[in-house]
Amino acid sequence: MSVGEKMYGWMEDLFPLNRSITGPGTRETLKYLRERLPGLRVGEVPSGTDVFDWTVPDEWHIRDAYIADEGGRRVVDWQEHNLHVVGYSEPVDRWVSRSELEEHLHSLPDQPEAIPYVTSYYERRWGFCLRHRTREQLGAGSYRAVIDSELKPGVLNYGELVLPGRREQEILLSTYICHPSMANNELSGPVVATALGQWLGALEDRRYTYRIVFVPETIGALAYLSRNLEHLKEHVVAGFNLTCLGDERGFSYLPSRTGDTLSDRVARHVLRHLAPDFEKYSFLDRGSDERQYCAPGIDLPVASIMRSKYGEYPEYHTSLDNLSLVSPQGLEGGYTALRRALEVLEANCELRTTVRGEPNLGKRGLYPTLSTKEEAEDASTLLDVLAYSDGRNLLDVAEVIQEPAWRVRDAAQTLIKNGVLKTEETESKM
Repeated sequence: MSVGEKMYGWMEDLFPLNRSITGPGTRETLKYLRERLPGLRVGEVPSGTDVFDWTVPDEWHIRDAYIADEGGRRVVDWQEHNLHVVGYSEPVDRWVSRSELEEHLHSLPDQPEAIPYVTSYYERRWGFCLRHRTREQLGAGSYRAVIDSELKPGVLNYGELVLPGRREQEILLSTYICHPSMANNELSGPVVATALGQWLGALEDRRYTYRIVFVPETIGALAYLSRNLEHLKEHVVAGFNLTCLGDERGFSYLPSRTGDTLSDRVARHVLRHLAPDFEKYSFLDRGSDERQYCAPGIDLPVASIMRSKYGEYPEYHTSLDNLSLVSPQGLEGGYTALRRALEVLEANCELRTTVRGEPNLGKRGLYPTLSTKEEAEDASTLLDVLAYSDGRNLLDVAEVIQEPAWRVRDAAQTLIKNGVLKTEETESKM
């Protein structure tokens, strides 16, 4: 089974769960992920806790919801799709006229077969989301609107996995676990983060410490930051927000607020070599948890590598963002881009030659002793790496010689084994 097939299988298991920013669906999701990441710690923040300028809301539980006509037929049924209810709807059970019901309905005239995703976390209301085709077919008369839900003091849950490395400096990977049944926008981030966690956990040697967090978007990131800000500001040298990583339409990049962090440099380098036609966005196009991690006063070096960016594909925040929109191949592509980025960070030491002048690679079997054009080209990467190994970081060398950093890493390892190059561990810098 490929890593893409494995992630897609996890997504199939998680897709039906009714996640929100709090509640049992989020806890079930974290339990599932912890079975695949045994070191994952689940934390909680009580309702009513102030997290910077926000307050953790009450916990939301929902058991059933529907709109029934006068004959008792359910014309909208939460059991059929969990997007049918406005997230965080307060309980209701009453008969309403068709005109009164209209005030509580949400649909998309331009996408008549799609159920929209709508929430109301911080103001009490109730509502239903439905296909516009269904909405147009609702006749006159009375309808019974039922939402069997409960809002009560509880907790906001999040997951945290820390994988220690040789250094206390950290790489932060963050993803969110608060949307119900949507595939690319919701589940691609958590399943890619889980696969990366498994890969990182299996490494015999990690240069950096890795911190992987699974949080409800916005309020969960703020809650996590409010508890860990000083530590994160002191230790995090690079980070990525993982979202929208499962389709096959292309790649996207959204920078940090400053656009010039180590994360930004690595993201742009990886995508230039893996997907040269990637779409580059501005921080003005932000919409996920980079808003929190890069906010003034927080200022963490967090960027985003994505497939189709949130808000830019037609299925976004609708029932059309389903398991047919993503694929094992798409997920594996997203995973590969992030893994390459982490490999570059791991390899990004200073490089320095150990001899004066150009080393004699021929006597080490690294350069042809018969001088022909073709044979010389095969050794050009080794020579180019040596030419710029004057204390520069590996990423700097890769950028100058216009080669992928992972190819420069492999060349550097060959040169190190042959005694003509050494690495120097230094503090990470841009």
